[in-house]
Amino acid sequence: MLFDIRVLDLTQFWFGPYCTMMLADMGAEVIRIEPPWGSPDRIADAYLAGGSSYTFHQLNLNKKGLSLNLKTAEGLQVFKEMVPKADVVVQNFRPGTMERLGLGYDVLRELNPSIIYAALSGFGQNGPYRERPCFAPIAEAMSGHSRLTGDELDPEGPPIEMAQAVGDLAPGLYAAMSIIAAVRHRDMTGVGQMVDVAQLDCMTAMNMALTGYNLSGMRLWQLKEKYPMGRGFGGLLKAKDGEYVRLASFSPRLIDSLREHMDVEEITMDIIQEKVSAMTRDEAVQYFVDAKVPVAPVYNVDEVVEDPHLQARNMFTYVEHKKAGRIKVVNFPVKFSETPVTVETAAPIIGEHDEEILKGILSYSDDKLTELRKANAIKE
Repeated sequence: MLFDIRVLDLTQFWFGPYCTMMLADMGAEVIRIEPPWGSPDRIADAYLAGGSSYTFHQLNLNKKGLSLNLKTAEGLQVFKEMVPKADVVVQNFRPGTMERLGLGYDVLRELNPSIIYAALSGFGQNGPYRERPCFAPIAEAMSGHSRLTGDELDPEGPPIEMAQAVGDLAPGLYAAMSIIAAVRHRDMTGVGQMVDVAQLDCMTAMNMALTGYNLSGMRLWQLKEKYPMGRGFGGLLKAKDGEYVRLASFSPRLIDSLREHMDVEEITMDIIQEKVSAMTRDEAVQYFVDAKVPVAPVYNVDEVVEDPHLQARNMFTYVEHKKAGRIKVVNFPVKFSETPVTVETAAPIIGEHDEEILKGILSYSDDKLTELRKANAIKE
């Protein structure tokens, strides 16, 4: 769908690369730019496959790789020559970094007035926290999510951090959606713009409890305690094999269905737990499926990849990586009836597409590439 959009990707770690992977999956030509020695997120984890971390493999699918040392005059010039031939530039450096490189929005806009420049950061391009470094747990903590997660267990206990860097991934989705909206505006008006995406802003927007506080003056746990409702029955329930199921029967119709299936006049969590304790996890799941109420097995990751429904939905696919070989990766999750999205290529190795990009887009000669290599502007 985005086949005619070219993105210069200066991102790293999870927040930025997740955003640009969404664009690549939907057909944009995303050129992941990293220094000739490799981006730090290539080795962000102890386990490496083909020289790259598992997160790098997942977050850079469908992208092309260009090595470019922006701290050399030659590398900087190459990037400036690329900007007029691009639609979008995305970076998630700390605010001020692009300006120090001589690549601030004012420079990019002069090179290409229709450019969409997406600046992704922890706290945004203005405000008192602007220059603070940030990772997902910082945004999750400051937006209230870590405390709320702990409150679900015990308001007097410690906060509990969210798993899997939601504070990176959710803002990454906001960024991808906003970039597409800016591109649509550009297509209608010819005018580019800067898109300022902050992790803290996005995670704050995802905290529904804030509106509850603004309306009532109470924290979420206090609100629930003072104004209890018939919220139904649900929670994590332990089965006899030591595994868990998650039940979520939260409407009158579902409660009636559960009561009828269990053949009891009144339902309590004790009755439900007693029932689950007498069954294995999978038996309990089937029991509640038969009751037509929402239920799930609590999977480990090895079970997720083997789930028959996810396999039927083509949620996993294989790609060939130049160093790691054939690897299994998570597929794009949304199904389009007319424009199906496919994961076609693995994450690039360092400088994998240097010649293709520099010759094809900038018409550089072999001699020019040799000069850039000697200047340490691109990978040897």
